[in-house]
Amino acid sequence: MRSTLTKLEIALFLLLGINALIFGGQPQESANSVVANIPKAWDDEAVASLEMPLADPRYSPVHVSSDYYYRMPVRPIYKSYPIYAPGKEPSGYMDWLKQQEPEFAFDADKLKTESDWIRAGELVFDAPRGYLPLSNSVLRDPEFYKAANVPLTKDGIVPFRRYVIGKKGVVEIGSNACADCHTRVLPDGSIVKGAQGNFPTLFHNVAFRLRRQAAQADERAKEESLKDLRHQARVRHGAPWIKPDPAEDFMSFDEMVGAYGAVPPGVIVREGTSIRFAAQLPDLIGVKDRRYLDHTGLVRHRSIGDLMRYAALNQDTQLLGRYGDFIPQGKDFRELPDPATQSRYSDEQLYALALYIYSLKPPPNPNKFDALAERGQKVFQSEGCAVCHTPPLYTNNKLTPAEGFKVPEEHRKKYDILPMSVGTDPSSALRTRRGTGYYKVPSLKGVWYRGPFEHNGSVATLEDWFDPRRLRDDYVPTGYKPYGVKTRAVKGHPFGLDLSADDRRALIAFLKTL
Repeated sequence: MRSTLTKLEIALFLLLGINALIFGGQPQESANSVVANIPKAWDDEAVASLEMPLADPRYSPVHVSSDYYYRMPVRPIYKSYPIYAPGKEPSGYMDWLKQQEPEFAFDADKLKTESDWIRAGELVFDAPRGYLPLSNSVLRDPEFYKAANVPLTKDGIVPFRRYVIGKKGVVEIGSNACADCHTRVLPDGSIVKGAQGNFPTLFHNVAFRLRRQAAQADERAKEESLKDLRHQARVRHGAPWIKPDPAEDFMSFDEMVGAYGAVPPGVIVREGTSIRFAAQLPDLIGVKDRRYLDHTGLVRHRSIGDLMRYAALNQDTQLLGRYGDFIPQGKDFRELPDPATQSRYSDEQLYALALYIYSLKPPPNPNKFDALAERGQKVFQSEGCAVCHTPPLYTNNKLTPAEGFKVPEEHRKKYDILPMSVGTDPSSALRTRRGTGYYKVPSLKGVWYRGPFEHNGSVATLEDWFDPRRLRDDYVPTGYKPYGVKTRAVKGHPFGLDLSADDRRALIAFLKTL
């Protein structure tokens, strides 16, 4: 189903990943014998124990039942095509696209080997969940590329989005794929799928379009747009049991647009966070070895079935969870919508996607383990960094409590808890509907190609992270800082801040070899 929306609504809904735009399809069954080994994604018992309790456990979400979930139609996965930046498109490319027939790209019956499933999982990874008319997309606007400094491949391709043909002659821009947030273009123009993404964020897209449309709108139109923005803020971020509600931080149109534009590449204000408490985009490479997912350790990762459920949650069902009596995407925030108006991945698609994510490898590391890095390794060991960032994974896979959160006694027996806080900003852990009271201990592997850093992306580089000046109130964060904030301390994790300049340089050199 395609809803009839205003231009502002289309831009906001599609670019922010709201599930209100639903694309129909029929359940895709498979006779392939491999399917017998695929875990049931939405198993009621597994889903019930999937997530950590929230910091206020009374509002831990109760997710939709398997009966509801499997009545949601499976969305089709169409063949998609590269998007080129203006001036980079091959001659006649758009005319050629308009001559292509719609084609389904995922067929589980044809998948015979694990390699087949992994390749099919890449199709799911790249597959959009929403479609935007060409006329409504900033990706056809040269001014956007100038304003946002969009990273491109060597061939001038925008690897975060794809063209999709669901009807012959109609070319649309797909959005809300896994690839949107988890694709990174390196300085040499090569791409790393599954990495912390560096697209100028969905929110930067929204801010660019809203600013342009607002300049052409009268005050009444702006007021209607603001009403829509506030509603969607409640859908995405609402947590009425938290005071103040994270969805009510901004009241004016200009403030909201400014907040979206303040989010840098590598950071996102995702569902369940807050327009003031953004989240660093995670690196999916190596996720097979992680026991907790999300910065707050919200989702437990015990098997490939849990990764399938995590994908289903993030793409399809989290806005349908019941937090007390609040359902983010519910009718009047109280009643579940008809499952026929929603959409989901099939279990086969989720299984293929999970296998693909498990298969991801980091790019070749150009940083050699030289004498400086060897010295840095000794600093790493002498400073006790391995207590939390334990080799060879460079994480102990534990949860550390945020400042102000008292660890319940039953948690110590049930979960992997490191009984110490590193003092970073507790807002995401305590003041959002993804807040568990904890942060997971991140892995340091791959930090050479990642950034910005910290759970909210406050600092751009490792050099910034080990700069003791970040603890001062007059510090200007080099990564994310919320709208209206000019200076603020990036507190916590004091380890390594008192090193000599030479030791600090050596430690960073070692970390970049991981």
